[in-house]
Amino acid sequence: MAPGDEGINARSRYDRLAELKEAGAVLERHEVEAFLALAEELHFGRTAERVGITTGRVSQTIKKLERMIGAPLFERTSRQVHLTPIGRQLADDLTPLVAGMNDAVRRAIDAGRGITGDLRVGFLSGVAGQLLLKSIALFAKRHHDCEVHIHETQGHDAVTRLRSGDIDVLITDVLIAAQPDVLAGPVLLSEPRLLAVAAGHPLAGRQAVSMEELAVHPVILVPADMPEAFRTDRNPTVTPSGAPVPRGPRAASFTETLTLVAFGRGVFPVGDSVARLYPRPDVVYLPFTDAPPVQWGPMWLKTNTTHRVREFVQAAYDACHLDQ
Repeated sequence: MAPGDEGINARSRYDRLAELKEAGAVLERHEVEAFLALAEELHFGRTAERVGITTGRVSQTIKKLERMIGAPLFERTSRQVHLTPIGRQLADDLTPLVAGMNDAVRRAIDAGRGITGDLRVGFLSGVAGQLLLKSIALFAKRHHDCEVHIHETQGHDAVTRLRSGDIDVLITDVLIAAQPDVLAGPVLLSEPRLLAVAAGHPLAGRQAVSMEELAVHPVILVPADMPEAFRTDRNPTVTPSGAPVPRGPRAASFTETLTLVAFGRGVFPVGDSVARLYPRPDVVYLPFTDAPPVQWGPMWLKTNTTHRVREFVQAAYDACHLDQ
Protein backbone atom coordinates (compact mmCIF):
# COMPACT_ATOMS: atom_id res chain seq x y z
CA MET A 1 0.00 0.00 0.00
CA ALA A 2 1.45 3.38 -0.99
CA PRO A 3 2.05 6.05 1.67
CA GLY A 4 -1.17 7.96 2.28
CA ASP A 5 -3.41 5.13 1.01
CA GLU A 6 -4.47 4.34 4.59
CA GLY A 7 -5.89 7.85 4.99
CA ILE A 8 -7.66 7.64 1.64
CA ASN A 9 -9.19 4.28 2.53
CA ALA A 10 -10.28 5.57 5.95
CA ARG A 11 -11.93 8.57 4.33
CA SER A 12 -13.70 6.38 1.80
CA ARG A 13 -15.05 4.20 4.61
CA TYR A 14 -16.41 7.24 6.43
CA ASP A 15 -17.88 8.52 3.15
CA ARG A 16 -19.72 5.24 2.56
CA LEU A 17 -21.13 5.25 6.09
CA ALA A 18 -22.22 8.87 5.62
CA GLU A 19 -24.04 7.87 2.43
CA LEU A 20 -25.81 5.07 4.30
CA LYS A 21 -26.88 7.53 6.98
CA GLU A 22 -28.19 9.99 4.41
CA ALA A 23 -30.20 7.18 2.87
CA GLY A 24 -31.76 6.40 6.24
CA ALA A 25 -29.66 3.26 6.69
CA VAL A 26 -28.47 3.82 10.25
CA LEU A 27 -26.95 0.79 11.95
CA GLU A 28 -27.62 0.13 15.62
CA ARG A 29 -24.67 -0.89 17.79
CA HIS A 30 -26.10 -4.37 18.53
CA GLU A 31 -26.63 -4.95 14.80
CA VAL A 32 -23.04 -4.06 14.01
CA GLU A 33 -21.79 -6.33 16.81
CA ALA A 34 -23.87 -9.26 15.60
CA PHE A 35 -22.80 -8.77 11.98
CA LEU A 36 -19.07 -8.52 12.78
CA ALA A 37 -19.23 -11.48 15.15
CA LEU A 38 -20.86 -13.62 12.44
CA ALA A 39 -18.34 -12.37 9.89
CA GLU A 40 -15.59 -13.77 12.13
CA GLU A 41 -17.27 -16.92 13.44
CA LEU A 42 -19.18 -17.89 10.26
CA HIS A 43 -21.44 -19.87 12.57
CA PHE A 44 -24.81 -18.71 13.91
CA GLY A 45 -24.62 -20.74 17.12
CA ARG A 46 -21.17 -19.49 18.14
CA THR A 47 -22.17 -15.94 17.19
CA ALA A 48 -25.28 -16.10 19.37
CA GLU A 49 -23.22 -17.33 22.31
CA ARG A 50 -20.60 -14.64 21.78
CA VAL A 51 -22.97 -11.67 21.66
CA GLY A 52 -25.39 -13.06 24.22
CA ILE A 53 -28.56 -13.41 22.14
CA THR A 54 -30.47 -16.29 20.60
CA THR A 55 -29.60 -17.86 17.26
CA GLY A 56 -32.97 -16.74 15.95
CA ARG A 57 -32.22 -13.15 16.93
CA VAL A 58 -28.90 -13.29 15.09
CA SER A 59 -30.70 -14.54 11.97
CA GLN A 60 -33.32 -11.78 12.23
CA THR A 61 -30.65 -9.12 12.65
CA ILE A 62 -28.72 -10.27 9.60
CA LYS A 63 -31.89 -10.40 7.49
CA LYS A 64 -32.72 -6.85 8.56
CA LEU A 65 -29.25 -5.68 7.51
CA GLU A 66 -29.56 -7.43 4.18
CA ARG A 67 -32.89 -5.73 3.52
CA MET A 68 -31.28 -2.39 4.41
CA ILE A 69 -28.28 -3.01 2.17
CA GLY A 70 -30.37 -4.49 -0.63
CA ALA A 71 -28.13 -7.51 -1.16
CA PRO A 72 -27.10 -10.72 0.66
CA LEU A 73 -24.25 -10.37 3.13
CA PHE A 74 -23.80 -14.12 3.73
CA GLU A 75 -24.20 -17.28 1.69
CA ARG A 76 -25.85 -19.94 3.82
CA THR A 77 -25.92 -23.67 3.22
CA SER A 78 -26.94 -26.46 5.53
CA ARG A 79 -23.31 -26.90 6.54
CA GLN A 80 -21.47 -23.61 5.97
CA VAL A 81 -21.80 -19.83 6.15
CA HIS A 82 -19.70 -17.59 3.90
CA LEU A 83 -19.45 -13.84 3.44
CA THR A 84 -20.53 -12.49 0.08
CA PRO A 85 -18.25 -9.91 -1.57
CA ILE A 86 -20.58 -7.15 -0.34
CA GLY A 87 -20.57 -8.66 3.14
CA ARG A 88 -16.79 -8.82 3.14
CA GLN A 89 -16.56 -5.19 2.05
CA LEU A 90 -18.95 -4.09 4.80
CA ALA A 91 -17.01 -6.05 7.42
CA ASP A 92 -13.76 -4.50 6.24
CA ASP A 93 -15.28 -1.04 6.43
CA LEU A 94 -16.90 -1.46 9.84
CA THR A 95 -14.11 -3.25 11.72
CA PRO A 96 -11.66 -0.34 12.06
CA LEU A 97 -14.47 2.09 12.87
CA VAL A 98 -15.79 -0.08 15.70
CA ALA A 99 -12.27 -0.66 16.97
CA GLY A 100 -11.70 3.10 16.99
CA MET A 101 -14.88 3.71 18.98
CA ASN A 102 -13.96 1.02 21.49
CA ASP A 103 -10.48 2.47 21.89
CA ALA A 104 -11.93 5.94 22.47
CA VAL A 105 -14.31 4.65 25.15
CA ARG A 106 -11.53 2.65 26.77
CA ARG A 107 -9.27 5.71 26.92
CA ALA A 108 -12.08 7.74 28.48
CA ILE A 109 -12.68 5.03 31.10
CA ASP A 110 -8.97 4.84 31.88
CA ALA A 111 -8.82 8.61 32.28
CA GLY A 112 -11.90 8.62 34.49
CA ARG A 113 -11.03 5.66 36.71
CA GLY A 114 -7.30 5.41 36.70
CA ILE A 115 -5.23 6.93 39.49
CA THR A 116 -2.39 7.79 37.15
CA GLY A 117 -1.34 10.80 35.15
CA ASP A 118 -1.63 14.32 36.56
CA LEU A 119 -3.91 15.93 39.13
CA ARG A 120 -4.00 19.71 39.42
CA VAL A 121 -5.03 20.96 42.86
CA GLY A 122 -5.46 24.55 43.98
CA PHE A 123 -5.70 26.30 47.32
CA LEU A 124 -6.94 29.67 48.47
CA SER A 125 -5.36 31.17 51.63
CA GLY A 126 -2.75 29.95 54.06
CA VAL A 127 -4.98 27.57 55.99
CA ALA A 128 -6.16 25.97 52.75
CA GLY A 129 -2.53 25.50 51.77
CA GLN A 130 -1.85 23.64 55.02
CA LEU A 131 -4.89 21.41 54.50
CA LEU A 132 -3.74 20.79 50.94
CA LEU A 133 -0.25 19.69 51.98
CA LYS A 134 -1.68 17.17 54.45
CA SER A 135 -4.04 15.88 51.76
CA ILE A 136 -1.32 15.52 49.14
CA ALA A 137 0.98 13.66 51.52
CA LEU A 138 -1.60 10.90 52.07
CA PHE A 139 -2.79 10.86 48.44
CA ALA A 140 0.78 10.44 47.19
CA LYS A 141 1.33 7.59 49.65
CA ARG A 142 -1.74 5.80 48.30
CA HIS A 143 -1.28 6.58 44.61
CA HIS A 144 2.38 6.68 43.64
CA ASP A 145 1.72 6.90 39.90
CA CYS A 146 -0.32 10.12 39.99
CA GLU A 147 1.66 13.35 39.93
CA VAL A 148 0.06 16.22 41.84
CA HIS A 149 0.59 19.82 40.70
CA ILE A 150 -0.07 22.62 43.22
CA HIS A 151 -1.53 25.99 42.22
CA GLU A 152 -2.33 28.99 44.39
CA THR A 153 -5.56 30.75 43.42
CA GLN A 154 -7.14 34.09 44.23
CA GLY A 155 -10.73 34.59 45.35
CA HIS A 156 -11.81 36.24 42.11
CA ASP A 157 -10.45 33.54 39.79
CA ALA A 158 -10.72 30.32 41.82
CA VAL A 159 -13.94 29.02 40.26
CA THR A 160 -12.94 30.33 36.83
CA ARG A 161 -9.81 28.18 36.96
CA LEU A 162 -11.91 25.14 37.87
CA ARG A 163 -14.17 25.77 34.88
CA SER A 164 -11.27 26.29 32.49
CA GLY A 165 -9.64 23.00 33.53
CA ASP A 166 -6.58 24.78 34.91
CA ILE A 167 -7.20 22.98 38.21
CA ASP A 168 -9.16 19.81 39.02
CA VAL A 169 -9.79 20.31 42.74
CA LEU A 170 -9.76 23.42 44.88
CA ILE A 171 -9.45 23.60 48.68
CA THR A 172 -11.01 26.81 49.92
CA ASP A 173 -13.57 28.45 52.15
CA VAL A 174 -16.71 26.53 51.20
CA LEU A 175 -18.54 29.76 50.36
CA ILE A 176 -15.99 30.74 47.71
CA ALA A 177 -17.11 27.90 45.45
CA ALA A 178 -20.86 27.99 46.17
CA GLN A 179 -21.87 27.71 42.51
CA PRO A 180 -24.52 25.53 40.75
CA ASP A 181 -21.93 23.71 38.61
CA VAL A 182 -19.51 23.07 41.49
CA LEU A 183 -19.65 20.16 43.92
CA ALA A 184 -18.57 20.54 47.53
CA GLY A 185 -16.79 17.71 49.30
CA PRO A 186 -16.71 16.99 53.03
CA VAL A 187 -15.66 19.77 55.38
CA LEU A 188 -11.98 19.38 56.20
CA LEU A 189 -11.82 22.08 58.85
CA SER A 190 -14.50 23.95 60.81
CA GLU A 191 -12.97 26.78 62.81
CA PRO A 192 -14.40 29.38 65.20
CA ARG A 193 -15.08 32.82 63.80
CA LEU A 194 -13.18 35.81 65.19
CA LEU A 195 -13.51 39.56 64.77
CA ALA A 196 -10.37 41.44 63.72
CA VAL A 197 -10.18 44.91 65.29
CA ALA A 198 -7.44 47.50 65.69
CA ALA A 199 -5.27 47.21 68.81
CA GLY A 200 -6.61 50.60 69.97
CA HIS A 201 -10.25 49.84 69.08
CA PRO A 202 -12.91 50.20 71.83
CA LEU A 203 -13.60 46.45 71.54
CA ALA A 204 -9.95 45.41 71.80
CA GLY A 205 -10.09 44.88 75.56
CA ARG A 206 -13.10 42.58 75.43
CA GLN A 207 -12.86 38.82 75.97
CA ALA A 208 -15.48 38.11 73.28
CA VAL A 209 -17.99 39.90 71.06
CA SER A 210 -21.46 39.34 69.63
CA MET A 211 -22.61 39.62 66.03
CA GLU A 212 -24.79 42.50 67.25
CA GLU A 213 -21.62 44.58 67.72
CA LEU A 214 -21.44 44.92 63.95
CA ALA A 215 -24.37 47.35 64.10
CA VAL A 216 -22.12 50.07 65.53
CA HIS A 217 -18.78 49.29 63.88
CA PRO A 218 -18.25 49.53 60.11
CA VAL A 219 -17.19 46.28 58.43
CA ILE A 220 -14.42 46.35 55.81
CA LEU A 221 -15.85 45.27 52.44
CA VAL A 222 -14.31 42.37 50.52
CA PRO A 223 -13.36 42.85 46.84
CA ALA A 224 -16.40 43.25 44.59
CA ASP A 225 -15.32 40.36 42.35
CA MET A 226 -15.50 37.80 45.15
CA PRO A 227 -18.36 35.24 44.90
CA GLU A 228 -21.70 36.49 46.17
CA ALA A 229 -22.08 33.88 48.92
CA PHE A 230 -18.69 34.88 50.36
CA ARG A 231 -19.48 38.61 50.18
CA THR A 232 -22.80 38.08 51.95
CA ASP A 233 -21.11 36.09 54.70
CA ARG A 234 -18.21 38.45 55.38
CA ASN A 235 -20.20 41.64 54.74
CA PRO A 236 -23.63 41.07 56.27
CA THR A 237 -26.09 43.90 55.71
CA VAL A 238 -27.92 43.32 59.00
CA THR A 239 -27.19 41.69 62.36
CA PRO A 240 -29.13 38.58 63.51
CA SER A 241 -31.68 40.90 65.17
CA GLY A 242 -32.13 42.91 61.97
CA ALA A 243 -30.06 46.00 62.83
CA PRO A 244 -28.27 47.46 59.77
CA VAL A 245 -24.50 46.98 59.55
CA PRO A 246 -22.53 50.10 58.48
CA ARG A 247 -20.21 49.66 55.52
CA GLY A 248 -16.54 50.40 55.75
CA PRO A 249 -14.07 50.98 52.88
CA ARG A 250 -13.55 48.25 50.28
CA ALA A 251 -10.25 46.36 50.33
CA ALA A 252 -8.50 44.95 47.28
CA SER A 253 -6.85 42.03 49.11
CA PHE A 254 -6.82 40.31 52.47
CA THR A 255 -3.55 41.99 53.44
CA GLU A 256 -5.14 45.33 52.67
CA THR A 257 -8.16 44.31 54.76
CA LEU A 258 -6.01 43.76 57.84
CA THR A 259 -4.15 47.02 57.20
CA LEU A 260 -7.44 48.94 57.06
CA VAL A 261 -8.47 47.22 60.30
CA ALA A 262 -5.18 48.23 61.91
CA PHE A 263 -5.78 51.86 60.87
CA GLY A 264 -9.14 51.77 62.62
CA ARG A 265 -11.16 52.09 59.41
CA GLY A 266 -13.40 49.17 60.33
CA VAL A 267 -13.61 45.60 61.67
CA PHE A 268 -13.67 42.30 59.82
CA PRO A 269 -14.82 38.72 60.64
CA VAL A 270 -12.20 36.01 60.03
CA GLY A 271 -11.52 32.38 60.84
CA ASP A 272 -9.53 31.29 63.87
CA SER A 273 -6.53 30.30 61.72
CA VAL A 274 -6.00 33.94 60.72
CA ALA A 275 -4.86 34.80 64.25
CA ARG A 276 -2.15 32.14 63.91
CA LEU A 277 -1.14 32.74 60.30
CA TYR A 278 -1.38 36.57 60.29
CA PRO A 279 -0.27 37.77 63.74
CA ARG A 280 0.08 41.55 63.91
CA PRO A 281 0.87 43.79 66.88
CA ASP A 282 -1.65 46.35 65.61
CA VAL A 283 -4.57 43.89 65.22
CA VAL A 284 -6.48 42.02 67.92
CA TYR A 285 -8.62 38.94 67.22
CA LEU A 286 -11.72 38.48 69.40
CA PRO A 287 -13.89 35.34 69.43
CA PHE A 288 -17.57 35.65 68.59
CA THR A 289 -20.07 34.17 71.01
CA ASP A 290 -22.83 33.67 68.45
CA ALA A 291 -21.32 33.43 64.96
CA PRO A 292 -21.28 30.32 62.75
CA PRO A 293 -17.88 28.71 62.08
CA VAL A 294 -15.76 29.24 58.99
CA GLN A 295 -15.52 26.00 57.02
CA TRP A 296 -12.94 24.76 54.52
CA GLY A 297 -13.18 21.90 52.07
CA PRO A 298 -12.50 20.56 48.55
CA MET A 299 -14.51 21.73 45.52
CA TRP A 300 -14.59 20.50 41.93
CA LEU A 301 -16.73 20.78 38.80
CA LYS A 302 -19.69 18.40 38.52
CA THR A 303 -18.49 17.50 35.03
CA ASN A 304 -15.04 16.62 36.36
CA THR A 305 -16.08 14.03 38.94
CA THR A 306 -13.43 11.50 37.98
CA HIS A 307 -12.20 8.56 40.01
CA ARG A 308 -8.94 10.45 40.45
CA VAL A 309 -10.74 13.43 41.96
CA ARG A 310 -12.86 11.22 44.22
CA GLU A 311 -9.75 9.45 45.53
CA PHE A 312 -8.06 12.76 46.27
CA VAL A 313 -11.12 14.03 48.16
CA GLN A 314 -11.17 10.80 50.19
CA ALA A 315 -7.48 11.18 50.99
CA ALA A 316 -8.07 14.81 52.01
CA TYR A 317 -10.84 13.79 54.39
CA ASP A 318 -8.81 10.96 55.88
CA ALA A 319 -5.73 13.14 56.29
CA CYS A 320 -7.67 15.83 58.11
CA HIS A 321 -9.95 13.66 60.24
CA LEU A 322 -8.42 10.24 60.82
CA ASP A 323 -5.34 9.19 62.77
CA GLN A 324 -2.67 7.95 60.40
